[in-house]
Amino acid sequence: MADYVLARKSRNIASSAVHVLLNILLGMGAVLLTVFSANPALGIVLVTMSKWRVFAVRSRYLWINIKANLVDYIVGLSVVLLSFYAGSSLLPVHIVLMILYVVWLLFIKPMSSENATQIQSLVAVFLGISATTIMSAGLNSVVATLLAFLVGYAASRHVLVQTEAEDFTLTTLVCGLVFAEIAWLCHSWAIIYSFGESGIRIPQAAIILTIFAFVYNYARQAMVRYREDFRFRNIAGPVIFAIILIGIVVIFFSKPAFNIY
Repeated sequence: MADYVLARKSRNIASSAVHVLLNILLGMGAVLLTVFSANPALGIVLVTMSKWRVFAVRSRYLWINIKANLVDYIVGLSVVLLSFYAGSSLLPVHIVLMILYVVWLLFIKPMSSENATQIQSLVAVFLGISATTIMSAGLNSVVATLLAFLVGYAASRHVLVQTEAEDFTLTTLVCGLVFAEIAWLCHSWAIIYSFGESGIRIPQAAIILTIFAFVYNYARQAMVRYREDFRFRNIAGPVIFAIILIGIVVIFFSKPAFNIY
């Protein structure tokens, strides 16, 4: 019996080590393949292949699986696209993206608590809107609007599916529409903050929508918690802080050539 337990523990340790190694290789490979090939196709294929379990189900469960994994897929694709648009020379931004994706795969993604789902949602919003804004800068605003809708829908659903017992389809669609509207407005005058020669670029829209997503999730939690006793004062602090923060970003940091060194 002792030998069986020891063998089982050894297998668990070995499988855990392999799991960690594969996630590290995925996080590094998604970025490096994209940079060295100067093409996002290989990185996208690698991220998609890592999600093979999503598609290895019966057809009636396929759409459910896809929706359930949208946030993870958005993060992976965003890392690949941000790596591609940063250029084909290895820059600090590529190292940051590699580390961020590995941390996501090993630590953030496996968490399942209510706070963890909100963190996962916010990461997907920030990276997804960053990739969407940078990718669609030279394209029709319809592209940015549709992609922003998808990010907003996925992020909202990811949180609500963990906390809501009732149907939340309308809520997720409304969130997606708000994301689409803000993305459409921001697309008319896209502000992107660059950080010297590091290659790091942060779109203003990503900051605004991440703040909005945080307040939206907080307000939803408060409405569920207090129900009939819900009052604006229950969310006044985060809402006022978010309005002030967004106001500062829009009013004082909206110069087209604004750079941070």
